[in-house]
Amino acid sequence: MGLEGKRVLVTGAARRIGRALALAAARAGADIVLHYGTSQEEAEHTRSEIEMMGRRVQLLQADLADPQQAAGLVERAAEAGPLYALVNNAAIFEPLGWDQTTLEEWDRHLRVNLTAPFLLSQAFARSLGDGEHGRIVNLLDWRALRPGPDHLPYTISKAALAGLTRSLAAALAPRVTVNGLALGASLPPSSGSAPANLMDTIPAGRWADLEEVAQAMLFLLEGPDYITGEILHVDGGRHLV
Repeated sequence: MGLEGKRVLVTGAARRIGRALALAAARAGADIVLHYGTSQEEAEHTRSEIEMMGRRVQLLQADLADPQQAAGLVERAAEAGPLYALVNNAAIFEPLGWDQTTLEEWDRHLRVNLTAPFLLSQAFARSLGDGEHGRIVNLLDWRALRPGPDHLPYTISKAALAGLTRSLAAALAPRVTVNGLALGASLPPSSGSAPANLMDTIPAGRWADLEEVAQAMLFLLEGPDYITGEILHVDGGRHLV
């Protein structure tokens, strides 16, 4: 089940982890629908990198905090051809505790991190023609299965996305596989530096290589379609301690 000539939509693919995932899918032979929110310059640069591989790129901007824009993204992508896979990567990650989280911030995290992946997945499943099969990969976090007090709206939205992953895996079978990648320390947060003792909390004792994250995504996109509803931890064992 290779990706050669298939179209893959990656949300939040202009930079950071999304960029690495889009580049990996392109190297595997996929044509990329590259979604971005506000990072147009980075999106254009990523598009150039993919085009240099000989792959086609469709660049689409959308504010995923707006349900209408999120719901319409798949339809816009499908105008250039059918989609084979959807990678829900875009997310908000803010260090907010219970006493710092306003209703506005709570709603914004849920809209981007949970509602948008649902609307995109719903539209993706509906876009498949008769006899067509597809794959969805949701980017989660090790916190999703071990929620703590930090990053509260982010963590709860990702925990709900883990539940949605499993629910949609059952609902969309057998035509669509739905799996998740629960990441650990992959990149320092864009909002600031990582905790000084971070490596002490990771059995592997190091940051993930983005290539390792990309390999895990490719496994879920190219591997057996008998795997669905699975949440694969790519966190160096952090969820164990």
